[in-house]
Amino acid sequence: MKGLIQRVRHASVDVEGETVGAIEHGLLLLLGVEARDDRTTADKLLQKVLHYRVFGDDSGRMNLNVQQAGGGLLVVSQFTLVADTARGLRPSFSKGASPAQAESLYDHFVERARAQLSPVASGVFAADMQVSLLNDGPVTFLLES
Repeated sequence: MKGLIQRVRHASVDVEGETVGAIEHGLLLLLGVEARDDRTTADKLLQKVLHYRVFGDDSGRMNLNVQQAGGGLLVVSQFTLVADTARGLRPSFSKGASPAQAESLYDHFVERARAQLSPVASGVFAADMQVSLLNDGPVTFLLES
């Protein structure tokens, strides 16, 4: 499972012109699910996302996690994160989870996140989404479990 986190001042996701998820200060997470992933993998990545220290403390050093910084989390499914781009000029998605498996793990991830943090917003799995954000820094990290 891969998660691309971006520290944001605000972020939102729209589907068919309607905002379905939005946060102010916090993290935007683009979440990719691989065929080998399971709930344990999802739980491990969630803990990494929630505890990764990317917010500034009183000295301006990145010592605070999203919970300590009082931020929110916007989770957006992003199957292209698991693409194999090592060869050729067209990505391969052979490592990606099936749509049913990916949706189940995405839903599990969001549900578990909501049990541990507020606010948690999300996109709509497999929808054509438009994501808007104001990246803060910019600060962006690729996390894997």
